[in-house]
Amino acid sequence: MKERGRMEQLWAHEKYRVMFHSQKHYNEIREVLKGAASYETVERLIMEAIKVSPTKGSMMNAIDHMWGYFRNCSDEDEKAEYRRLKEHLLEGEVEAEALLYFLAVLSKKYHEQYLLNSSIMESYI
Repeated sequence: MKERGRMEQLWAHEKYRVMFHSQKHYNEIREVLKGAASYETVERLIMEAIKVSPTKGSMMNAIDHMWGYFRNCSDEDEKAEYRRLKEHLLEGEVEAEALLYFLAVLSKKYHEQYLLNSSIMESYI
């Protein structure tokens, strides 16, 4: 596989984990990918990003983006559960892992392969 294809595969695999940790790095990597970046550069930026401690805002941003895959196909109970878990996360009553697990369950149910292949879901599937 050519280097560009390898970079795109790597980015598809890591982008939600990067977003979860650092919106700044996420934006930087997107810009780098628009140019003639090397695989090593993209990989280095990803590794830098995941060393950043996630904030409540960065976690919710990534989780909201992933929820977008289910916004239209989920049933009312699933939508209510997402809202409940999100509220509890924002109030500090649950960890982000509860929402990630819930999204992994939905990913399996609705066969959302892109999310199932994402590194952020690896612990939950």
